[in-house]
Amino acid sequence: MSAETQSGTDIANLPPPVGASVWERELFDLLVGHIERERGILTEYVGAAQETRSKAFAYVVGILAEDERRHHELFISLAKSVKTEAELGPDTPVIPYMDFDRVDSDKVRRLSLALLRNEDEDANELRRLHDKLHDVAHTTLWDLLVGIMRRDTDKHIAILEFVLAHTPKDKRS
Repeated sequence: MSAETQSGTDIANLPPPVGASVWERELFDLLVGHIERERGILTEYVGAAQETRSKAFAYVVGILAEDERRHHELFISLAKSVKTEAELGPDTPVIPYMDFDRVDSDKVRRLSLALLRNEDEDANELRRLHDKLHDVAHTTLWDLLVGIMRRDTDKHIAILEFVLAHTPKDKRS
């Protein structure tokens, strides 16, 4: 599936927002420009993985391509959300409004704390595993992969901390 059709919408065919402020139009244009660059980067990653006979390089480049696909989708969602907001129509943006403080905040906070505990435990386990892989760091991709997972876990923790920072501790206060 090509990058431009992966989301079901070719962003090049998404017209700019009608009635947008200068800021909204500039933001939309920046996002669309970045989407086009991401598409090119993704194409280069896919090509690089296909050109090499190195299984290890193709594997690593495949990981990068997966990230670029996700980035591409996120930027498309951002552009669509800016367009929806600027046009002041009845549609809700693809990326929802933050409602942690208005809807189900006690449950959101409780679930976030539980998920954060899991991520903290995962971070500790990955740190121990990473230490064990020191001897094979120059002969396998294992150390790299566990390092990537550690950074992903850090990202997960940052996301959950963001949710908690935007969710009141007690709705009744």
